Amino acid sequence: MLLKTSLRSFYAHKGRMLLSMIAIVLSVGFVSGTLVFSNTATSTFDRLFASTAPDVLVTQTPVKKNAGPRQDGAATLTVPASTVTQVAAQPGVKTALGQIEVGNATLVNPRTNRAAGPAGGAPARVGAWVPGPRTPLKITSGGAPAEGRQMMIDADTAARSRLGVGDPIRVINSFGTFDYTISGIATFDGTNPGAALAFLDVPTAQHDLLGAPGLFTSVAAFGNGGVPDSQLKRTIATTLGSGFDVQTAAEQKAANSKDVGSFLNFMKFAVLGFAGISLLVGGFLIVNTFSMLIAQRTREIGLLRALGGSRRQVNRSVLVEALLLGLTGSTLGLLAGLGIAQLLIGLMGSAGMKISSSLEIDATVPVASYTVGLVVTVLAAWLPARRAGRISPMAALRDHGTPADGAATRIRTVLGLALGIGGALLLALAAASGESAAGGAGLGLGVLLTLVGFVVLGPLLATGVIRVLGALLPRLFGPSGKLAQRNAMRNPRRTGATAAALMIGLALVTGFSVITSSMVSSTNAQIERSVGADYLVQANQTGVTAAMVAAAKGTPGIDHITEVVNVLTTLRTPDGQSQEISVTAVSPTITQDYRFPVRAGSAEAVTAGDAVSVDQDFAQAHHLSVGDRVTIDYGKGHTQSVPVGLITTKGNTLFDKQFYIAVATVGQALPADQRPAAGALLGKAAAGADKDRTYQALQDALSAYPQLDVKDQSAFKELYQQRVAGLLNLVYGLLGLAIIVAVLGVINTLALSVVERTREIGLLRAIGLSRRQLRRMIRLESVVIAVFGALLGTGLGLAWGVTAQQVLKSGGLQVLTVPVTTIVVVLLLSAVVGLLAALLPAFRAGRMNVLDAIATD
Repeated sequence: MLLKTSLRSFYAHKGRMLLSMIAIVLSVGFVSGTLVFSNTATSTFDRLFASTAPDVLVTQTPVKKNAGPRQDGAATLTVPASTVTQVAAQPGVKTALGQIEVGNATLVNPRTNRAAGPAGGAPARVGAWVPGPRTPLKITSGGAPAEGRQMMIDADTAARSRLGVGDPIRVINSFGTFDYTISGIATFDGTNPGAALAFLDVPTAQHDLLGAPGLFTSVAAFGNGGVPDSQLKRTIATTLGSGFDVQTAAEQKAANSKDVGSFLNFMKFAVLGFAGISLLVGGFLIVNTFSMLIAQRTREIGLLRALGGSRRQVNRSVLVEALLLGLTGSTLGLLAGLGIAQLLIGLMGSAGMKISSSLEIDATVPVASYTVGLVVTVLAAWLPARRAGRISPMAALRDHGTPADGAATRIRTVLGLALGIGGALLLALAAASGESAAGGAGLGLGVLLTLVGFVVLGPLLATGVIRVLGALLPRLFGPSGKLAQRNAMRNPRRTGATAAALMIGLALVTGFSVITSSMVSSTNAQIERSVGADYLVQANQTGVTAAMVAAAKGTPGIDHITEVVNVLTTLRTPDGQSQEISVTAVSPTITQDYRFPVRAGSAEAVTAGDAVSVDQDFAQAHHLSVGDRVTIDYGKGHTQSVPVGLITTKGNTLFDKQFYIAVATVGQALPADQRPAAGALLGKAAAGADKDRTYQALQDALSAYPQLDVKDQSAFKELYQQRVAGLLNLVYGLLGLAIIVAVLGVINTLALSVVERTREIGLLRAIGLSRRQLRRMIRLESVVIAVFGALLGTGLGLAWGVTAQQVLKSGGLQVLTVPVTTIVVVLLLSAVVGLLAALLPAFRAGRMNVLDAIATD
């Protein structure tokens, strides 16, 4: 009987259940879609790595563990041709191939003078065409490159840059600028990892990419099948000795998979964030739906109790309905997730990374989907089910509903106030802490407590706030306004739960808006205060070559050019600790381009002497003072002991965790052929020169190098604002989703409220309330509830954002900026949201037959 009753109730309210189900479908869809996308991407790349990796790969060991295959523009790590011969001679090796592939070259289409690599001007992977047993490419047009300045490129790069066989193509690297003719187009057999690939013949690649003959970047060894890869690795490693990294195919796959996993994690967590918002906001929607459905079935529940049904059975009946809702929503969400996964795969494809369209669905996908959908739905329905079980049979038969529980109201009030006040105190303490580490925990706990506190206090706040918000409604809209105000205050618990959904979304967007606006303002202030340079030239991984530096220095109107070189080192302090850090080597003119925030010492001690600068936190952690000596290890036996000449004050992102040293000082310890190329240039216009004309002249002088990004101070600020805007757009996306679910909640609440008040609506119509006034009443009620939620959310968000800015103040977020325009627009949009959400319920209420409505029992 229990199941039959639950099924009958479920099917009797299909429309209302459908609105609640949408929240479950969205949240489960994002979860399942993320898992399917992640599984598909991972398996796609696993297959690529497994099918292309040699049995054993030999490379030169980097000087520093974090250096990778190169060191910020320095020469690529290479192995001599003799290594290929040694590997080929080992027992169990069938084939050994010398390979060349570099990432410090820019591929350029000479006809457009634009980078032909991946979007954003990132460098391509340029190497030698050495086909082996597991080559992932096959030539589909033209032929392989031969001596005589020929190059073959991959099909995706050719299509992206509109290049074909016979077209010119160019490579720019630290050795110079080289022009070629495209000899052929190669197509991937499986997955294109997203990089632009270009191939030369071996001698040309050695000369143009490595600067000398007889060199390779790696040796690929393929076994004869009689020796395990692990044994083959040990044999090769023993023969070659130290200075080489030797990896099996499994180790290569693991390393590559880790890199791909870190790349995909951002997208994965972003999509899961949407799922979390759907779950959180959808929970309030489900609570409201079941609360109102139970209120409408009070007499039915009373009959069940009078016929012998126990509280437990009534409780179970409601939970079974929730279980049905969760099962249906989870199933639909699982199917929707497949579409979301395809959408994510399409987005990756548009960025140049081709992922298999054959979706990978393992057991974790349905398990996670149904777990999320069922747990959230049943938990959200538990409280309404518990209330239903507490209805006494006689009260229910008299249609009195759930008895008023003064004790519960008092407990809710005390609990809400305790949580809210406790959270507010934590936020205040966090803001006053002055330390990011100390205030971070207080901020996080304060946000949680204030959020829960406001949710718990929602019904109590609803009565007072809506009385104030709706005070003008009777004067402006007459009877419709007065009725709307009273309806919104009639059931504070329902109003509070409905507004909570919107409150959460607006609290998030307001808080993040304050943080991001403060980030932009603080950075702009730091740039104006600390940067004296007029121009900034940035390079990608290729670095700034000597030819580029010469072109910049020869620009008319330029006073000087400062080179900025990042050198990976190990810094040893007097306390015996070592840390791998990147030291920034700069020209002496850096003091004209940067205004160093001096805690102790002087910038001139660094640029004119043989000293190094450290930031305040580093100095405190290692008990350093000006004059104390530290040891800089550049690798390969190149070390030097230098004094600390400057300690920079913390609170400026341009100098925090930065270590500066003079280029000449680095030159005393590191040979020229091992020094990295400059990663950026700073320029200043000569006295009396027109800065705008000089800026244009600098752009023209470097126009032959499309991999360089030339900006003045205003453009640099705009670039940072665009980066922050990307983060803010994600937050706005979360807000949009929260608003969608909140709108569904308002629609559901009003729709159920209209059904609940059918008789009342009929009586109002009978005594003269017109259809227009009735619809206006419902619309105004919705607007008041939406504005109530928006005000609570805005207040919470402002408190969170201001506290976060104070906590991060010591880390550089020194300027508090409140985006007043954004907040005002959001509040106005909230009223519009309430208006739109009421259209359907108001329309249905206006269509009611007066006599039928009055006769409703």
